[in-house]
Amino acid sequence: MKGFLEFVRTQGVVGLAVGFILGGSVSNVVKSLVNDIINPVLGIILGATGDLTEKSLTVGSANIMYGNFLNTTIDFIVIALVVYFGVKKLGLDKLDKPK
Repeated sequence: MKGFLEFVRTQGVVGLAVGFILGGSVSNVVKSLVNDIINPVLGIILGATGDLTEKSLTVGSANIMYGNFLNTTIDFIVIALVVYFGVKKLGLDKLDKPK
């Protein structure tokens, strides 16, 4: 048991677990932001009212679901921006750099 506690303490496992849990929460907030705010605004701009994830293009017998891809891409961009600016604001990008 002592070895396990030492591992948790030296490897920062608790911090990793907290970051993982918070990451899941941030993901839910970003999904809500994209689905409830960004997508409707994009829908108005693009002239596509309703849910953006349902948009598709039919070519012959193929149904290309570009709306879901666009929604997932927007999710990624917003999450990447939140992480980037969060890390910059907290100064975490300078922790590993030698002085």
